[in-house]
Amino acid sequence: MRDLEIIRRKSGFISDMDGVIYHGSTLLPGVARFVEWLRKEKKQFLFLTNASDRTPLELHAKLLAMGIDIDVCHFYTSALATAQFLKTQAPGCSAYVIGAHGLLNALYDVGIPFNDVNPDYVVVGETTGYNYEMIIKATELINKGAKLIATNSDLTGPSDRGIIPACRALVAPIELATDRQAYFIGKPNPLMMRTGLKKLGVHSEDAVMIGDRMDTDIIAGIESGLETVLVLTGVTTKENMKHFSYCPHYILDGIGEIVPDNRECPQKKE
Repeated sequence: MRDLEIIRRKSGFISDMDGVIYHGSTLLPGVARFVEWLRKEKKQFLFLTNASDRTPLELHAKLLAMGIDIDVCHFYTSALATAQFLKTQAPGCSAYVIGAHGLLNALYDVGIPFNDVNPDYVVVGETTGYNYEMIIKATELINKGAKLIATNSDLTGPSDRGIIPACRALVAPIELATDRQAYFIGKPNPLMMRTGLKKLGVHSEDAVMIGDRMDTDIIAGIESGLETVLVLTGVTTKENMKHFSYCPHYILDGIGEIVPDNRECPQKKE
């Protein structure tokens, strides 16, 4: 194990949320202590999540309900990244959207209207309202010329109910039906990481990526030149990480282990 002091001296911290900060509605151990340490040490930090269903304001409210008060400016989602990408790629475009309000709101805020007749794009994100009619409509529109975009490439994700299907599982039937491959915006796409570093105002050499997934978080950090920390509180285990040809710089049981001395940053009473 490398010396944790190497990352403790970094000035910027980018962290995933699902499986790192919480599972569903349950805050993971050590998170409050870690956030307090970030503030005490005046670190720059950003929660960079592939989940597209919630807005930054809702993520703020979710963590507040768990006892952690974090300003909305510290959240960046794959929905926001997708909206920014489409705004840059095709100003004035429209989209047929399969996703929750977090994605719909992000697209609306940059002037991309919902269109189920002749859209430029079909955009897919996480939603509990996914159904067969959506697959049929998406297939029809793509066959007429719409381009296929997905907010992230996560196949599964952690939840209160265990591991559940995520965005890639939802977009797969559409890819198979149309023989088209989606372009995935979220991690490990470097678009997300570059935006995160820009928001932090920190160079990659002075930043850390913390996540629970080898196939998104850790590879995104490695390819962007960040120190990488895998926490074993989410999807990846010590056993299945052996399936990957690359490895994180650090493997921790939880994010709280980054704090150098628990007594210096006691967890707030919740």
